[in-house]
Order: sequence, then C-alpha cells, then structure tokens
Amino acid sequence: MTGNLTGETHRPGRIEVVCGSMFSGKTEELIRRMRRAKFARQKVEIFKPAMDTRYSEDDVVSHDRHSIKSTPIESSAEILRLSSDIDVVGIDEAQFLDNGIVDICNTLANRGVRVIVAGLDMDYQGIPFGPIPALCAIADEVSKVHAICVKCGALAYVSHRIVDNDRRVLLGETGEYEPLCRDCYQKAMKKDV
Repeated sequence: MTGNLTGETHRPGRIEVVCGSMFSGKTEELIRRMRRAKFARQKVEIFKPAMDTRYSEDDVVSHDRHSIKSTPIESSAEILRLSSDIDVVGIDEAQFLDNGIVDICNTLANRGVRVIVAGLDMDYQGIPFGPIPALCAIADEVSKVHAICVKCGALAYVSHRIVDNDRRVLLGETGEYEPLCRDCYQKAMKKDV
C-alpha cells in the first residue's frame, strides 16, 4: 500500500505472470512470493484448478514438495467470489483454467489487488497453452523461468512428453515429461516420427 499527501492509502494492483516449462520452478516462485506477502501481513488467497490433484487435493505443491494452502476451483469465475477483501491473489497451473481468467485478473488488478499467476506457457508440442499467452500480454510483469535440458544442460525450451499419449492435458511429472532445449526437442521429435 502507498499513501498520498492526505494520508489516504492506495493499493497498487498489478498482474505478475511466472511462466515456463515443467521443472522450471514456476510453482516454487509463486509459493515464495505468496509467503513473502503473508509475512508482510497482507491478506492472501491462492487458487488452483481442482483437476490438479498430483500431490494434494487442497495444497499447491511444487515438484520439490514445498507447499502452501490453496482453494481448488472448477472455473475462474469462483476466484472473484472467493477473493473479496484480499490483498494478494495467487493462481497456480493457470493453463488449465478457462479463458475467463484473463478478465478476472484484470478486474482484480483494477481493484488494487496484486495477482500472481503461474503456468505453463506451452504444451508438450510447443504450442501456446490455454490463457497463459493472453495473461502475459496484459501482465505488468512477466518472469519466464527455465528448467535445464536433461540431455545437454542448456536452458530448457519445452516440456517433452516421454509417454505415448496424445491428449493435450496429461497431468504428470518426471515419469511423463522431461525438460528439453530447442535443439534436443527437435532431435527427440525426429526420433518419435
């Protein structure tokens, strides 16, 4: 919050997007930012898609098993209803939410809420994923984080699926996906053909 000359306070709303491939630390960064806000005695609420039950039905959990309490939601519309009188809203795995999340994030930021969104920017085929590209476009700040390519050690570009399944949404972790750089991904795709 900031104050003006008359002593009134103003909460500067904004949208922060943390995106990248799997195993890049997106959820870790979301948890870190949310914990800092809690430490600063701000009212926080974190949401995640109800379909993401990989590590916990209720908590947001990173691949390193760090966690924070969250509210599972079926649709983005629930966020507005559940976030009144909140200073900071966190949203994990936003690629799985409907496109309404874009307007909701704008509405919250325009109300003075800090919105922190984490999600995959591309699917396993390297195609922009869900509402993340639109969220990046309206964000005040975008942090692209990178995993390390498991083949060559370069910065990873994409989450390469290593199991035979062509559904766009397949919840998984190291048994289903590996981070690859662009070059190693192209080589892997040639082998898969």
